[in-house]
Amino acid sequence: MKREAKIERKTKETAISIQWCIDGSGTYAISTGIPFFDHMLSLFAKHGLFDLTIKAKGDIDVDYHHTVEDIGIAMGKAFNKILGGYEGIRRYGYAIIPMDESLCICAIDISGRPTLVWKGKVQGKTGEFDADVVKEFFQGFVNEAKLSLHINLLYGGNLHHRVEAIFKAFGKALEGAVTQDKRVKGVPSTKGVL
Repeated sequence: MKREAKIERKTKETAISIQWCIDGSGTYAISTGIPFFDHMLSLFAKHGLFDLTIKAKGDIDVDYHHTVEDIGIAMGKAFNKILGGYEGIRRYGYAIIPMDESLCICAIDISGRPTLVWKGKVQGKTGEFDADVVKEFFQGFVNEAKLSLHINLLYGGNLHHRVEAIFKAFGKALEGAVTQDKRVKGVPSTKGVL
């Protein structure tokens, strides 16, 4: 049985619908009203081998902050719903991903404890997209997914490449962490719970 969930989240600022299958093949249909962010989420799905559909409308006439952060929150809720009790997963995942001159290391522990460690410079604009909101996406995701996420952007010149390295690394690391392993019996913790 495929592990998947559908989430809808509506606030006065955004309306978001997400359908996510973590046992997918990397197919995606992303429409957030923010073309650069659509591109990043598409890369995440493709390289994480997730089937992901996102439809979002937000107050992007104000700025992109609410929409980007709320998509992170909704994706985190969907992720938590998909995994349920965490049985049989590897729990840990990591990736070292280059994007031309940029390099990102991403490590994940599906621990039940929300922690975001963010290292690296992601500031400025690429086209109309304010890259400062990227961290808010990950903070929203981490808070709801209840996992530890370490993003270390070691270096990079082009801002587009820096952000792209982050989203590709996130996809590959998350794929590794959610992979089911027949050797893992129950929850992967000596405590018996996460």
